[in-house]
Amino acid sequence: MDTEPYRDRALGAYLGLAIGDALGATVEFMTPREIHHQYGVHDKIIGGGWLKLKAGQVTDDTEMSLSLGQAIIETGGWSMHAVAESFAAWLKRRPPDVGNTCRRGIRRYLTDGSLSGPPNPGDGGNGACMRNLPVALATLGDAEAFTRWTVEQCHFTHHHPLSDAATLSLGRMVQHLVCGGSKHDCGQFVSALIESHPEFSFDPYPGRASGYIVDTVQTVLYFFLGTDSFADCLVRVVNQGDDADTTGAIAGMLAGAAYGVSGIPARWLKSLDAEVTRHIERQTEALLAIASKGRQPDFSIPPTGT
Repeated sequence: MDTEPYRDRALGAYLGLAIGDALGATVEFMTPREIHHQYGVHDKIIGGGWLKLKAGQVTDDTEMSLSLGQAIIETGGWSMHAVAESFAAWLKRRPPDVGNTCRRGIRRYLTDGSLSGPPNPGDGGNGACMRNLPVALATLGDAEAFTRWTVEQCHFTHHHPLSDAATLSLGRMVQHLVCGGSKHDCGQFVSALIESHPEFSFDPYPGRASGYIVDTVQTVLYFFLGTDSFADCLVRVVNQGDDADTTGAIAGMLAGAAYGVSGIPARWLKSLDAEVTRHIERQTEALLAIASKGRQPDFSIPPTGT
């Protein structure tokens, strides 16, 4: 598969994820009213927040994505053991932000070596969804590999049907957009997700942006589908507050895939940590090179419930 035509949107998705993470981290756990009182409209990458980050610094959303991407690149394909080792090495570096469910899954692996946990009603967070972009890029054109890799990396920390459904659906949307599909066509993926899991319905918008995967996806889809630019989508998402680094990251991923690097404001690109940008650029090239060995893209909508 020739991935050259997809480079701009693939890189846009990865940079968009990191920018949404860095922008949203400033207002994580704040309410919309608190954000408005302190910032008016929060639209600058300035760091701070409860983690006291430097301007342009990212959180676990981007860092876990990079860890997953590195494992895929180093093995030239898929090894869940390599992914587990990469996540474990990341945790051992004592990152400033680690979700409780992700931490629990990595520690389980360090204790007993298991690559997945049992189904757990407490695993319905957004941690698996936020980091799956490298899988989506490396499996362009190979629907079977995308599904298998996604579910395996999900279940390492999050073994929950709603987490699985959301991660698969948003990943397929990203692939569709990266491969030249339109944002309008994404409605088919959204309809399939809601038909299978009505919990994700977001019209009217419930107004919750927590780390629960349903709240996260409702917020992301409502503003992604209801705006017409990368900047408008991202600003409106992160100003909902709550789990704003992750809603921002996932919205940035989708919007970056839809509008490409050229659609991302230059001021945000310049504000992002330079080393993170370099890692993303290198990984995007390498992940697309892995995808180039696969099949041609399939734009069909998979059956619901998968």
